[in-house]
Amino acid sequence: MDELRSRRVAETMREELSELIRFELDDPRVEGVEVTEVIVSPDMRRAEVLVVVSGTDEQQEQALEGLQAARHYLRRNLMQRLELFRMPELRFRPAAELPGGEALSRLRRRIRRGRPKGSA
Repeated sequence: MDELRSRRVAETMREELSELIRFELDDPRVEGVEVTEVIVSPDMRRAEVLVVVSGTDEQQEQALEGLQAARHYLRRNLMQRLELFRMPELRFRPAAELPGGEALSRLRRRIRRGRPKGSA
């Protein structure tokens, strides 16, 4: 798949998943979950959804369990909102806890966009 299209699909999925989780899921375990990034496999069969959960380790585990339980609902709603030939399977993972995590990931995306292929 084209790299530009893959990035657009991943960003659109991130936006839609954020909205679905924030406004349409009634599970109290997923409150405070923020989708930071979606990484789509080149064959569009899998999508790694990186999330940040505020709270203790136990609350983070419960939030990931809640997301895993709701993954079919989320995938079905994504199918209705996005017009894709194949909707990837969703896998939720905690995002790496780094200082300035969101700002750092945003900076990495900007660097990837601005660097032409083949340059060092």
